Amino acid sequence: MSHCSSFLSLFLYFSIVCPCMVTREFIFTALMSKIIWNALHALRSRLSDPNNVLQSWDPTLVNPCTWFHITCDSNNHVIRLDLGNSNVSGSLGPELGQLHHLQYLELYRNDLRGKIPEELGNLKKLISMDLRLNNNELTGSIPRELTHLTNLKIFDVSNNDLCGTIPVDGNFGSFPMERLSGPELKGLVPYDFGC
Repeated sequence: MSHCSSFLSLFLYFSIVCPCMVTREFIFTALMSKIIWNALHALRSRLSDPNNVLQSWDPTLVNPCTWFHITCDSNNHVIRLDLGNSNVSGSLGPELGQLHHLQYLELYRNDLRGKIPEELGNLKKLISMDLRLNNNELTGSIPRELTHLTNLKIFDVSNNDLCGTIPVDGNFGSFPMERLSGPELKGLVPYDFGC
């Protein structure tokens, strides 16, 4: 049975057996769980995993808090995604921006390619984004949407193939330059010259 039909069956069961339990909060929590599950499943679909570090990311398990490399808080919100040094390859997608409670995104030393999704700017609780890559080859510019992450304390994109300029807005003016290095980055400026 798919995740969606399981959710629908559970919802219908509680609606019929005990409609008093089907509150707005219940529906909201269930929908948010589905959004989180979909976002993590989309990431899993984008990644190649030769060492099976993501084998616990079982799509039949509704709660991703039981998966390895995922940490949740007491409310089952995903607060940490740690795939650092996991030998995964692929790309990051916009779905990661749906993990609204995420505080730590650790993806260093993998083989990730493509652009940093601008949707990561939706992660308002993010404290640490470590995308430094010895083998990663992220390209494009640093999305300006990331300058709105006021809680961000660590931002490391060194050793990638980024280009353009480094933002000065938000916390970016305080990050060590060695963590913002790239062969084509043109220094700190308030706007983007592009790549």
